[in-house]
Amino acid sequence: MTTGLNWMSADWPAPAGIVAGSTFRTGGCSSGRYSSLNLGAHVGDDPDAVRANRQQFTAECGLPSTPQWLTQVHGAEVAIEPAPLAVADASLTRRSGVVLAIMTADCLPVLFSADDGSEIAAAHAGWRGLAAGVLENTVSAFKAPASKIVAWLGPAISQTAFEVGSEVRHQFVAQDPGAVRFFASNDRNRWQADLYGLARQRLAAAGVTRIEGGKYCTYADAARFFSYRRDGECGRMATFIFRDD
Repeated sequence: MTTGLNWMSADWPAPAGIVAGSTFRTGGCSSGRYSSLNLGAHVGDDPDAVRANRQQFTAECGLPSTPQWLTQVHGAEVAIEPAPLAVADASLTRRSGVVLAIMTADCLPVLFSADDGSEIAAAHAGWRGLAAGVLENTVSAFKAPASKIVAWLGPAISQTAFEVGSEVRHQFVAQDPGAVRFFASNDRNRWQADLYGLARQRLAAAGVTRIEGGKYCTYADAARFFSYRRDGECGRMATFIFRDD
């Protein structure tokens, strides 16, 4: 039984006509560990429940078309005008009415818009994708210069909850020594990684300086967010963007 879908609108200075935001885990019809608005068809949930959740997502968020879901692989490929289930971790469109969507449950979703609204994009940036350059590749896919792009960081796991090994820290520091400030040592001889900070650093290096969002922790807020780190097998939220002319 559905209870009414809740979602957050992206709080960023996007141009008129750009609709963007992220769903919460509540308001759908999935049960158990997928309760209740699971939008991921690949996580072991009842397919009928996922279909119903996606239909509700489309209707209640006012989407003009079926989202262009990706087959996400923690890589850095950007799909331009993506085909359904394109193997990529970012997508970009220059067409009105095309809905780009990223699924996450701790990884960082990032939305982009050109200042004139003519180009929009969405990227899936876990640590692997960040290290591989998914954000830089997305910025490079725009015709607009980076100085004319605004970005929004959607809900992701916070530094306090995201423990990684030295090999992860090494990958980022080897690419940019300044990344050391986004890793804090803990008493287990491991590191707490700041995905939001790493994303801001890499976007700024790519020329995108207007970066909003980054205020949530999917791990800490079990009432509103799925978290793979917290729960293991679980559902997925969607972060989405489209232009509605």
